[in-house]
Formats: sequence, C-alpha cells, structure tokens
Amino acid sequence: MECAMQLRLADYPQLRLIAWNRRDDDLVDEEEALALYERNWFYVDEASLLPKERQLIDHLVQAVGKGVLHV
Repeated sequence: MECAMQLRLADYPQLRLIAWNRRDDDLVDEEEALALYERNWFYVDEASLLPKERQLIDHLVQAVGKGVLHV
C-alpha cells in the first residue's frame, strides 16, 4: 500500500482558508485535502491560487479523485 503524502495547511493559503477551524501546523493527508477542496470550493479564490497550490490540486484530482474534481 502506498503511503499518502501529508500536507501542512499553512503551506497552501486557500487550503488554510477553507480549513479555518484547524491550526496552521495541522497536517492532512491527500484524501482529506481533496475532500476539503471539494466540499468548500465555493470559498476558494481561484484567481489567488499560487502555482504550487494549483499543482497540488491537479495532483490530488489525478491521484485521489481519478481525474475528477467534484465541485
């Protein structure tokens, strides 16, 4: 079984925004991160996404979401 990457909320501004009720240094796995993006996409400011975070979302959609972002 492949080990999922752990993501620090503070490293991704929009993810941090939608996980407002957690500490900045909290870690989430890839599945949880994608679920947060999907459930809260309404609050994500796409124009403000940093390239690093956009790449993360693309990776999550391919690796976890099987190519689909459910928003």
